[in-house]
Parts: sequence; structure tokens; C-alpha cells
Amino acid sequence: MDFSDQRVSYEKGELHEAVLIDNPIELLNLWINEAFDLNIPEPYAISLATCGSDNLPAVRTVLVREINAKGIVFYTNYLSNKGEDIEQNPHAESLFFWHDMQRQVRIRGTIAKIDRAKTDAYFQKRPYESQIGAWVSQPQSGEVDSRDTMDNKFEQLKQQYAKGSVPTPDFWGGYQITATQIEFWQGRPNRLHDRILYTKDLNKDTWKIKRLLP
Repeated sequence: MDFSDQRVSYEKGELHEAVLIDNPIELLNLWINEAFDLNIPEPYAISLATCGSDNLPAVRTVLVREINAKGIVFYTNYLSNKGEDIEQNPHAESLFFWHDMQRQVRIRGTIAKIDRAKTDAYFQKRPYESQIGAWVSQPQSGEVDSRDTMDNKFEQLKQQYAKGSVPTPDFWGGYQITATQIEFWQGRPNRLHDRILYTKDLNKDTWKIKRLLP
């Protein structure tokens, strides 16, 4: 298939220095709230890119469960491919993309496991069958001989654990990306997009702001 003649003119917004906020986390919260107001499905979904010791990049979609003063938090299987990448190389980049707003946000930074108590608290908030699913998906990304094997394991675990009694797997938990760079992108006509990059000054705990060419 050839998409070389397909064109979309980006004309839904603009991003000027005059409206910027000193702290990019506050601007990220603002943009996500605007996405919620427009009923964009799962505006907290990100593409997460990691790279392990094999030097081969890998990307997948995960759901952000918290935005805090330092960055973003998501949960996954520590023994998954992404978990292995993070263990070998504690740096990652994530991408929010909201097509209907013609906006995206890239977050680059260091990544590490969060406090275990916080993981336990979140796990107990998950729907019962999602809790069971975390136990079934072990090792995540591992080979399984059939769908029936998965479904049977799911039913066995439901028999083993009643609602309210599912323990947090020790191989499952949260990660935080502590942001060192955050780039805001707003689509503009003629491909002259607005790109604003925030870079963390670790010595002063402040953010430097600059505009990038599209």
C-alpha cells in the first residue's frame, strides 16, 4: 500500500511561549484534562520505548496510572521483556499521542521500581479478574501452547482465590519514569509544527525551555 498521497493539515491548535507554564508536569496535566473533556479514549495511554543490553529498541502501549511531580507511573510484570530491558538499562522514553487534538508529548528519563507498599495498594484497587490475570501472565511474553491453557489457569486461580484475597505477585509492580526531558508537540499547518522542549536542570531543580525546529 502506498500512502504517499495522503495528507492531513494540522490546524486545531498552537503553542506559543506566552502561554507556557514553568513546570512541564503542570502543562501535561492540563493537556490530559483537555483530552478527557473531549472524551478521547484512554488519554493516559502511552507508547513506552525501552532498550536492553542487546541494543535493540522495543516499544509497546501501557497505561499510565499516576502523574506526579517527578514524572509518570505505570504497572507491569517485572519479568516481562520490558522489565528485563529496564533491569539492564534504566532509561526509557514514553509518548502520549492524542490524534483528535493533533498533539503529542514525549517524556524521557530514568526509570525505577516504585515502593512496594504503593504497588500493593494499587493492586488491591484493580478489578478482581485483572488481579487473577496478573498471575496467569507469568512469565509475561513467555510462550504458551494454547489459549485453553491460559483459560484453564485463569479458572483454577479463581477457585484458589476468592474476591478480596488475591495477593500481589512478587513479580509484578510499578515503575516510575522520572522525567529529565519533556517535549510538547502541537500540529500546525504546512508542517511548521510547534515543538517546545523542557530539560531538567538537576543542579537547580528547575526546567530550561527552548523551541525546536519542526
